[in-house]
Amino acid sequence: MQIDVSFLPALAAAFLLCFSRIGTMIMLLPGLGEQSVPARVWLTVALVLTAVLLPLHRQDYTLDLRALGPIVIMLGQEVIVGAVLGLVARLTISSLQVAGAVVAQQMGLGFVTAVDPSQGQQGVIVGNFLSVLGITLVFATDLHYLVIAALNDSYSIFKPGETPAFGDVANLLSTTVAGAFRVGVQLSAPFLVFGPLFNLGLGVLSRLMPQMQVFFVGMPLSILVGFLILFIVIGAIMTTFLSHTESVLRILAPNS
Repeated sequence: MQIDVSFLPALAAAFLLCFSRIGTMIMLLPGLGEQSVPARVWLTVALVLTAVLLPLHRQDYTLDLRALGPIVIMLGQEVIVGAVLGLVARLTISSLQVAGAVVAQQMGLGFVTAVDPSQGQQGVIVGNFLSVLGITLVFATDLHYLVIAALNDSYSIFKPGETPAFGDVANLLSTTVAGAFRVGVQLSAPFLVFGPLFNLGLGVLSRLMPQMQVFFVGMPLSILVGFLILFIVIGAIMTTFLSHTESVLRILAPNS
C-alpha cells in the first residue's frame, strides 16, 4: 500500500499564503493585536482561523511550485490584503481617541496623559478609557464575529493572485479615516457645547467678581461637571460608536 503525499507541498504553500493574510489582519486588529497581548495569543488565533478558512478557499490558490517568483508576489499581495482589513478595523476604533481628546480638552484634562494599551503610546486618559470600553463592548456584543466573516468574504473581494485595486483600497482607507473623525466629533458634541458655555460663564463671573481666583474655582468645577455629563451621555456615545463600527464591518463583510 502506497500513500500519495505529493499534495503536501502545495497544501503547505496554500496554508502559508492564507496564514499571511489572516495573521497580518489579526496582528493589526484592536484587542488582539495590542503590544500588551503576547504574540503567542494572536499567532494561535491566526493558526486556528487559517485551519478553519483554508478548506473553504483552497481552490482559490492555484500554485506552481516550480516558479518561486509568482508565489512571492502572491505572498506580498496576501499581506497587503490582511493589512488593509486590519487597518480599517483599527482606524474605526480610533474615533474614540478623537472623541476622548476633544472631551479631555473641554473638561480641562488635556494635559493628563497615560499609556494607551490600544496604541502603545501616550494618550489622554479619557481617550484611553473610551478606547478600552469600546473594544470591550465590541467583544461583548459579538461584533468581532463580523471580523471573521470579513476574512471569509475577503476572498470574494480580493481574490488570491489578483493585484488589489489600489484606487479602491485608498478610497476605503480615506473614507474610514474621514468617518472616524466625523464620528469622533459627533460623540464629543455635548462637550463642544459645554466647554464654550462654561468658559463664557467663568469670563462673566470674573468680570463681576474680579477678586475671585477663577482658575482655582473653575478647574475643579469644570472637571466635576464634565464627569457628570460623561456619566449621563456615555450610553449614547457607546451606542453610536457600536452602530458606526457595525456599519464599517458590514462593508467588509457584505455577504454576512
